Amino acid sequence: MANTLQLPKTLQEAVAFFSDPQRTFDYAVKLRWPDGKVTCPRCDGTEHSFISTRRQWFCKGCKKQFTVKVRTIFEDSALGMDKWMIAVWLIVNAKNGISSYEVSRALGITQKSAWFMMHRVRLALHEKHFVQLGGSGKEVEVDETFIGGLARNMHADKRKLRITHTGTKDKTAVQGILERGGEVRTNVVSNRKKHLLQSNIRAHIKAGSAIYTDALMSYMGLNQQGFQHQVIDHAEKYVDGQIHTNGLENFWSLVKRGLKGTYISVEPFHLFRYLDEQVFRYNNRAKKNHFVGDGDRFQMAMRHIAGRRITYQELTGKGTDSLHHEEAGERPS
Repeated sequence: MANTLQLPKTLQEAVAFFSDPQRTFDYAVKLRWPDGKVTCPRCDGTEHSFISTRRQWFCKGCKKQFTVKVRTIFEDSALGMDKWMIAVWLIVNAKNGISSYEVSRALGITQKSAWFMMHRVRLALHEKHFVQLGGSGKEVEVDETFIGGLARNMHADKRKLRITHTGTKDKTAVQGILERGGEVRTNVVSNRKKHLLQSNIRAHIKAGSAIYTDALMSYMGLNQQGFQHQVIDHAEKYVDGQIHTNGLENFWSLVKRGLKGTYISVEPFHLFRYLDEQVFRYNNRAKKNHFVGDGDRFQMAMRHIAGRRITYQELTGKGTDSLHHEEAGERPS
């Protein structure tokens, strides 16, 4: 089984490791049921028989067959587990992201399949937060950014309209929260009003934390809510001792480098998925006195594959006017 094998640490080792179907299967089983007790994902039954020729189980409780893929991001996928493993590896370890076209060429699958596959992996990378950031003596940066098309890349007529009329109205606002030396979290927000931004702060940051923001008026009043709030006015300077938001500015640069340079165009409806991808890589990066390798990030991602599934219809919004898929850069062709 996988726990007796030397797990891969590089892409080359991963390709060799997962080229063996039985070894890949053993690894997936050990990851799915680490205690070695295989249970039916439909009824939680433990009485079953194993069909070795098809690598499937027959549950004696619900009388249905199941594989290691059922109730995971891999469910109903015709692609082999070897391709899935390499896809996860590529996505979690590409600092600036990797496009569906690149994944398509690397795995020998269609771009449409690669696009769908990547969104399933992003679902696994989504982190459910139960612990607040910060605390007494901890420093937290809070900042927002706007994500959308660059005016210089637009047709002259649209560029003129952007400059004279719309401003940031056709962009999507994202709020970021970064604990220095710790994790970053992001939220796509519908506006930058005080109620919404401060609600996110109270939900994600412990009272007593030192919070640093820019001079946006929506952050005024945090001191009265148990926070130690200090402001840096970017109209005057960007750093005043410990008061700055440079950590989040660095994170925003990574996000935009990937969105503009790799994915080209992302529909606002899917933006949070791409943010989840970048947040995962950032939070699981190598830090001072704490090495995190490519193999480690891969293992972390694979531990979250179970209990998460999204269909193609949900992603594309087929039959639903409110859902859309990406444009030129990341649209399934």
